[in-house]
Amino acid sequence: MNIKVVETKEEREQAYQVRMKVFVEEQKVPEELELDELEDTAIHFLGLEDEHPVVASRLRFVDEYGKLERICVLKEYRGKSYGKDIIQAMELAAIRKGYKKSKLNAQTHAEEFYKKLGYKTISSEFMDAGIPHVTMVKELES
Repeated sequence: MNIKVVETKEEREQAYQVRMKVFVEEQKVPEELELDELEDTAIHFLGLEDEHPVVASRLRFVDEYGKLERICVLKEYRGKSYGKDIIQAMELAAIRKGYKKSKLNAQTHAEEFYKKLGYKTISSEFMDAGIPHVTMVKELES
């Protein structure tokens, strides 16, 4: 798995394609909610297996947090630790920018996954795009 920061228009399109497959096609998130006005200010990540895009995410900086968003792995590639790999890449990017904490809104079915990576739940359940979520945070180690 090669995880990289998106640098070209083509790479960004590949990241969007992964997100569309997972969030819009699989999870039925409305397309207009998936791609939003924050895309241009985010750092986008793309994971490739044998040159095929299979993982995507974006990172923004909000208050004192590196905010991990839109983390997704194509269905047929789940269970290979690719989610963990892209999260670690995002956390490292946040640390390099001087951030000591990360934050994310996790779909509740993935809450245990994030707990294993050191995240702690700090909110009650809420709905986002019709899917139950919780907010989670982590202290980053430099």
